Amino acid sequence: MTATNGAATPLSRYGTRVPTVTPRPGRKPTPAATTASTTAPTSPVVTPTATINTMIVCLPDGLPSQALTATQLDRHFGVSGTLQPRFWAIPDMWLWQRRDLVAPRKGRPVYCAGGPVKLLDLAAMRHAAGVGAGIRHQLWQQVVHGTRPATPWPTLLARHLADPAKYPRERAEADFHNQARVNAMRMHNAASYGAAHLAVGELEMFQAGPMAYQHYSATTAVCGDVLLTPDGHKLAPASDALTHRVTYLEQATRYLESVETDQRLLAVAL
Repeated sequence: MTATNGAATPLSRYGTRVPTVTPRPGRKPTPAATTASTTAPTSPVVTPTATINTMIVCLPDGLPSQALTATQLDRHFGVSGTLQPRFWAIPDMWLWQRRDLVAPRKGRPVYCAGGPVKLLDLAAMRHAAGVGAGIRHQLWQQVVHGTRPATPWPTLLARHLADPAKYPRERAEADFHNQARVNAMRMHNAASYGAAHLAVGELEMFQAGPMAYQHYSATTAVCGDVLLTPDGHKLAPASDALTHRVTYLEQATRYLESVETDQRLLAVAL
C-alpha cells in the first residue's frame, strides 16, 4: 500500500516519492509488456543403432543338435552368423559330457560355442575378463595421461542423426578424431597393435573408471552384445552409449542367473 502527502505525490512503502506521470493529450498509455512463456524448440532425440557382434542364444528345449550348425542358424533363429567358440567348459568335466558341448576345441580351458550351463564355467570367464580389463585399463591410463576427457563417438553420432544437415557425419567424425585422447589411443594402437590394442569404441567405458570397466568387460564376456531367449524375446542395448550397454548387461545378467542348469547356451558371431 502507498500513502499520500499534501502534494498528492504518492509514497512507496519505504517512503520513496514516486512521481506521477501524466500521459500526453491524445495519446494512450503504452501497456506494460508481458513476458510470454515460450518453449524453446527441442532437437529430436535420435538413438543410433547398437553395434552387435556376438549374440548369446538360449536354446529351446527339444531343439535337435543338427540345428546347432551355422547353416541352420538362420532357419531356427533368424540370424546369419557362425558359431563362436566363446565359452569355457568346466575343468572337471567327464569325457562323456564333452559330447554335450557345441563345437568344443582342444586345450585348457576347453573353448566351445555352447552347451548346458552346468558344463560352462561362466564364473571363471567373468573373473578372467575382469582381470584382463584391469590390466588393460592401467595401460590405457598411461597412454592417455595428460589428455582431457573426450566426447564418445555415440554422442557425436546421435547429434549428427538429430540434424544431418546442420551437423554432417564428416564433421562428427572429424570432431571425434581430432580429440587429443582419441589420437593418443590411436597412436598407441598404431605402434603396438595386437594384445595391447585399446578399442577406441570403448572410450566411454574406459573413462568410467577402472572398476566400471572391469565390470563391463566381465559381464560382456558372458552376455555378449544381445541375448535371445528360448521364446524368441530379444534383449539388446538401445545404442552403443554406455548407459544403454549397462541397461542391457543388467537385464541379460539377471536373466542368465535365473535359468536352469540344463539350459543350453550358444554363442553366435554375427
